[in-house]
Amino acid sequence: MWTYIYKKLVIDFPKFTLFLLLSIIIFSFYQAKNFNLDASSDALLLEGDKDLKYLREINERYGSKDFLVLTYAPVSSFTEKETILNLQLLKSKIEKLTWVDSVITVIDVPLLKSTDESLMDRLKNYKTLAYPEIDRKRGFEEILNSPIYKNYVISEDGKTSGIVVYIKEDQRLAEYIKIKDKYFNQINDIGLNKEEKKNYKKFLKEYEEYKNLYNLRNHQNINEIRDVISRYGENAKIHLGGIPMIADDMMSFIKSDIIVFGIGVFIFIIVTLWFIFKNVKWVVMPLLGCLTSVIIMMGLLGLIGWKVTVISSNFIALMLILNMAMNIHLTVRFLQLKKEYPDISKKEAVLEATNRMFLPILYTIMTTICAFLSLIFSGIKPIIDFGWMMTLGLIVSLLVTFTLLPSLLSIFSSEKELNIKDTEKSIITSFLASVAKRSNFLIFGSTFVIIIASVIGITKLKVENSFINYFDKETEIYKGMKKIDDDLGGTTPLNIILKFPSNAQEKNEEDEFSEWEEDTEKNEEKSKYWFTRDKMDKILKVHDYLESLPEIGKVLSFGSILRVAEDLNKKKLESLEIAVLYSKIPDEIKKEIVSPYISVEKDEARIAVRIKDSLEDLRRNELIKKINSDLNNKLRLKKEEYNLTGVLILFNNLLQSLFKSQILTLGIVIFGIFCMFFILFRNISLSLIGVVPNFIAAFFILGIIGLLGIPLDMMTITIAAITIGIAVDNSIHYIYRFREEFKKISSYNKTLERCHSTVGIAILNTSITIVFGFSILVLSNFIPTIYFGVFTGLAMLLAMISVLTLLPKLLLIFKPFGSDKENII
Repeated sequence: MWTYIYKKLVIDFPKFTLFLLLSIIIFSFYQAKNFNLDASSDALLLEGDKDLKYLREINERYGSKDFLVLTYAPVSSFTEKETILNLQLLKSKIEKLTWVDSVITVIDVPLLKSTDESLMDRLKNYKTLAYPEIDRKRGFEEILNSPIYKNYVISEDGKTSGIVVYIKEDQRLAEYIKIKDKYFNQINDIGLNKEEKKNYKKFLKEYEEYKNLYNLRNHQNINEIRDVISRYGENAKIHLGGIPMIADDMMSFIKSDIIVFGIGVFIFIIVTLWFIFKNVKWVVMPLLGCLTSVIIMMGLLGLIGWKVTVISSNFIALMLILNMAMNIHLTVRFLQLKKEYPDISKKEAVLEATNRMFLPILYTIMTTICAFLSLIFSGIKPIIDFGWMMTLGLIVSLLVTFTLLPSLLSIFSSEKELNIKDTEKSIITSFLASVAKRSNFLIFGSTFVIIIASVIGITKLKVENSFINYFDKETEIYKGMKKIDDDLGGTTPLNIILKFPSNAQEKNEEDEFSEWEEDTEKNEEKSKYWFTRDKMDKILKVHDYLESLPEIGKVLSFGSILRVAEDLNKKKLESLEIAVLYSKIPDEIKKEIVSPYISVEKDEARIAVRIKDSLEDLRRNELIKKINSDLNNKLRLKKEEYNLTGVLILFNNLLQSLFKSQILTLGIVIFGIFCMFFILFRNISLSLIGVVPNFIAAFFILGIIGLLGIPLDMMTITIAAITIGIAVDNSIHYIYRFREEFKKISSYNKTLERCHSTVGIAILNTSITIVFGFSILVLSNFIPTIYFGVFTGLAMLLAMISVLTLLPKLLLIFKPFGSDKENII
């Protein structure tokens, strides 16, 4: 029944099928206008991470604004009038940008030791380097030695300054994020009813539309500040950094990768098809199939609202590669049938080719889908999205392959194809056939060595990675992050939250600042008694411990300003003195260097730390464990008295989940593909023979990654599962054809030779296409994408060699199709 309907629709009325496909293509072009990219931090988070929820609470409590950081290294010294003037002009230009909230530079730092006034007068009437009458050398020395500003707004050598550009908060986006989190928590806790699901769907559409607008504005903002920087780059070396800039550059990388990968793979496919068929017609028809699949997929993504991230930016290249493999198999089969049976009509040849290739291609697609679907169990959002995206793409490719290509063959192929390339001559497949038949020691010896190397390499796998090393050293992202890391106290934030017992009745010690006594009565009751010496000593003890760790750059806490005050006062401050100091600090200073580190209301103190992300021997997980252990054991803090939070924790959670993800996805792929082989061939030994060569190739690549010391990341973690899913396609095609030919030849050796000269050539051609197709990914600016391309391509090459040597050798040994009737062993 299916064959009859298919014949009538596709074979007998191919023009009608082409009309339907053309209509779908036009609709897809229209929907592709909604095709969007996403480089936000949301795309790099674990779903339901409790640490993320806690971090957002902390950021809301202590205040957190988006900001950009400029590293400013002038030609002359910061004490020179010309440098101060240039910095003032740059600051003024940046402040005039409509989206900028405030700008903090080295010339805005309050100088408290540069005059001989009383402490009170210094606090009330502080001056900065920008003041004409200030002693700049004395003021600059104070900044260089300041516990607060050293390695924060000025490098230790005094040659590089940090300019912090705070961005005005987008209230609407913040509200959207709160609503989104509320929905997410409700979904996990009690679920949504029908009406709530409807509202949630409507909300997500609004949220995504606003995020697109926000990303567009962010892109314009980054271009504006880069334009300002370019005008002031003559007298100083300036680098731009910060999350908004990274997000915008990542968007540019994604766009560039999609275009470069697509065009690169497209050109390579043309060359490959010409090499295989040497006929324009046989180049154009498979290409049309690939293009149609990609256009329809982009339309579907636009219709559904899925966004492409840096992880899935190679989906077009992958679709082209995998679709081309299907087209080559189907086209080669059609040409072989026309050559073997020259008297059959082209419609009969098309129908016979689709009948013979449908099940093998269907099962190859199912195994590949199984590989990509396994990624949804990773728990990592961009990897999950990538898995679903490629699953949908493969289904689209399958449908297009068995509708468009047969229709084109029915219309444009001739009844007698005269210039068909001789598909029975291939030096490579003939050589591999000879190896499979005669070289037992070479095959099994190599396999044993590969297995041993794989085991050793896999034991050396690690996930310790550096975000800065995801980017090429010539990119602005790398340069900016490296400069901040080296000169301005590190890049990756970590917060240590200290919790104190609530006790409003704590008695203050004797007041040595009697002249301030009346003013203290104006403070809120709790803050008046909150600042005890015990609390301060605890903050300072943790602060000093964190500063002693080599992996940590800048440490900021209330202890920083306390040290400044004690230095100015020439003695240790007691409880009430600290409370009075807190009340007397000007609001503009308090807002910047006090409020972000103390929460009297919550009885907490925050110690902000930045990690030197570019350190080669940095081990994040070990560092987090060490800090937790030392706070508990060395500093004698109870576990309920402190919490660690921050981007470092989120990034480490992501990295540590990769091992779990790798084991889970590989296990699912192996089990799923074995089940599919068993369903297809109804033979356990044949199923094992089919999957083993591909598993060996995939595990060997993991072993190579481990031996080379390359850490796993969000891209390389997917290599093994995807390799198995794609490479096993060759096993299915080979075994399926072997079974078909063995029924006619009844000789394992002759069947092997026949398969190597027919389907073996198709496997060789598709594998070369896939290997070189993946090699296009080396043109990316994103290092994990380059690794993904190189190692997946190498794995596919090893899998192809394995399928054409180890697989047939196992078939010869175990004879899963029955006895060799000619007794040829």
